[in-house]
Formats: sequence, structure tokens, C-alpha cells
Amino acid sequence: MRPDGRRHTLSDLVHERTSFDIAGRRWRWALLSGSVLLVCVVSLLGRGLNLGIDFEGGTSWQVEVEGKSPSVGDTRDALRPLGLADAKIQTLGGDSVRVQAEELPPAERREVTVVLAEYGGVEPNEVSVSAVGPTWGETVSEKALRAMVVFFVILALYLSFRFEWKIALAMIIAMLHDVIVTAGVYSIGGFEVTPATVIAFLTILGFSLYDSVVVFDKVRENSGALGTVRGDTYTGMMNRSVNQVLMRSLSTSITALLPIVSLLVVGSGFMGAVALRDFALALFVGILTGTYSSIFVAVPIVAWLKEREPRYRALRERSATAQARVEARVPEPEPVAAAPVPAPAAATSDPAPETAPRPERAPAPAASGSSTRAPRPRQQRRRKRR
Repeated sequence: MRPDGRRHTLSDLVHERTSFDIAGRRWRWALLSGSVLLVCVVSLLGRGLNLGIDFEGGTSWQVEVEGKSPSVGDTRDALRPLGLADAKIQTLGGDSVRVQAEELPPAERREVTVVLAEYGGVEPNEVSVSAVGPTWGETVSEKALRAMVVFFVILALYLSFRFEWKIALAMIIAMLHDVIVTAGVYSIGGFEVTPATVIAFLTILGFSLYDSVVVFDKVRENSGALGTVRGDTYTGMMNRSVNQVLMRSLSTSITALLPIVSLLVVGSGFMGAVALRDFALALFVGILTGTYSSIFVAVPIVAWLKEREPRYRALRERSATAQARVEARVPEPEPVAAAPVPAPAAATSDPAPETAPRPERAPAPAASGSSTRAPRPRQQRRRKRR
């Protein structure tokens, strides 16, 4: 709702005239984010992640196709009766196709070999079959985890220098929120985790960090004038800052999501590229959660931490006292009874009083004789001459 009581419109959002109370309703966002995180953590602990062949190993088939160009979609359709529609399929060099799947029993492995030989128009012994070891083993995972910890430490130091440690803490919590939610979506949906997914996770961290920096850079800009306006608080200042950059943040997210949607629809839906689907799905979920966390997770955390400082707590108490004084001096006006409207006068049968009559002219004296009309002066002169 706007300060005048009207609802926000799309024009208010485009022209940055919104006044959403985001920092003041932090417990509402904390409850929402906590519920989502709880569901994701329970799924991760219960079901776990569907790790791909690069993590757990499997079998790889490679065949050269004769007489036609290999197609990922046609290969997937050929393997669908064997239950391998979700296998990782790649075209190599324009005339070869590679299929990677989980470890299968020898009988099922031979069936896949025969099907691929029929698709390629070659003999089964011309299909190359090999076992694939986990390229992302425990050693690689440990190194990646160690590198991520170092990244977070360097990031915390830089953000503390650029802003302050409370803002740096809120940004890191928001990034961890994004990773956990994205991993939870993969766990709940049973999507396969591949090296492309891990790369997308790292990309999510960068996007979430960029979105948070945009928001808190505006907060730092407006915090210099805090305390110059009577009744202002740190929470109110943060609300103004977020509303000023809300449209910019949404525009950045929408612009980034459009090509990712095209990767999901065109790359995965029409072309059957599973590697693009793994990468695009993680980016799609991560950018959505990154936009949410930079506004509804990081901002409320900073507002809660800063309002506990003596300076900003005093501002809040001073604002509450001033508001109480205003309410005490200006009581609500009592409803005033409307004055009775006089009834219209009833119409009477007496005629309206007339104005005073004008005085009538006295009639001229009648002349002697038979005629009562007085003679004119010219006629009198003619009579004297005679």
C-alpha cells in the first residue's frame, strides 16, 4: 500500500514510486525463507542428490553413424524402450554419437550395444564400449570445497572493507541460501547433478553477489542523510533504498532469465541437449532465488543487526516518542451530527400579496355642450377670428 492508502500500480513500480515495507516485516520473510530451507534440507538429508556418471561412474558407448547425420533426439528415442531416455547423449564430429549411462549389468549393456549398432547401421562389434570412472572423485570434491571456503573468506574481507562486516555477513548468508535452495530443488525433483550443474552453482554465487551489491550500495548512499529528517529510522531508510532499486533489480533478473529460458526450451526441449538442460536449470532456479534473497533475506538481516546498535535504537525510540506525542495532541475528531434541513414551506391557497397600485390620473373636466371632449387650442383661435 502507498502512504496515501492506495494500492501500488505497475506505473509506480516502473517509475520507482513504490513504498513496500520490506525491512519492517522481516519476521514474515524469515518465516517464509526458513520454511523453504527446512524443506530443502530435509530432502537433501533424506533423498540426497541424483549424482551423474561423472560423480559415480558408469558405462560409455560410442558409435559412428553411416548414411545419415546422428541426432540426439533420434538416439534418445532408440534408447527409450530400454529405460535410458535420460542418458547423456552427445554428437562428436558430425558422424559419431556418444552415450553415457550409469553402470548396467552385462546383459543390459549388450542390449544397448545392439540398439546403438542398429541405429548407426554397423555391426555390434564396431560399437566402442568402455567403463567410465568418477572424474569428480573425493579428491576433486575436497579441492573444490576447499577453494569455495577460501573464496568465501576473501569475499567476506572485501565486503567488510567495501561496506561493513554486518552487510558482508548478510550477503554471505544470502548466497548460502541460494545454493541450498537450488540444491534442494534438484533433490526434490530428482534432477541429475553433473559438472555443468556445479559450474552453474558457482555462477549463481556471482549473480547473487552482484544483486546484493546493487541494493546495499544504495543503502550506503542514503545512510549519510540518516538522522537529518525527524522521525526517520534505519529501517525506514532501508525501505526507501530497496524501493529505489527494486525495478533495477527486477530488470536485471528478467534480462538474465530470458536467454536461460531459451536454453531450457530450445536446447533441452527441441534439441535434446541434456548438458544444456543441467546448466540452464540450475541457473534458472539460482537467479530466481538470488533475486529473492538479495531483497528479502539480506536486507531484513542487516536491518535487524543495525537496529540493535545504540545510535539507531535511539533514533527508533525518538521516532516512536514523537509519534506518540503527535497522537496525544491531535485526538481523532468526533463525528459531528448533521444540521437538520428545514422542511419546505407548504403551498397556501391565498394569492401572493400584490404590489401597491399606482395612482390613477384624474379625468380631464368635460367641456360644456353636447360633446364631452375638450376643444383643442387651435380650434379656439379659429373661433375668435371669426
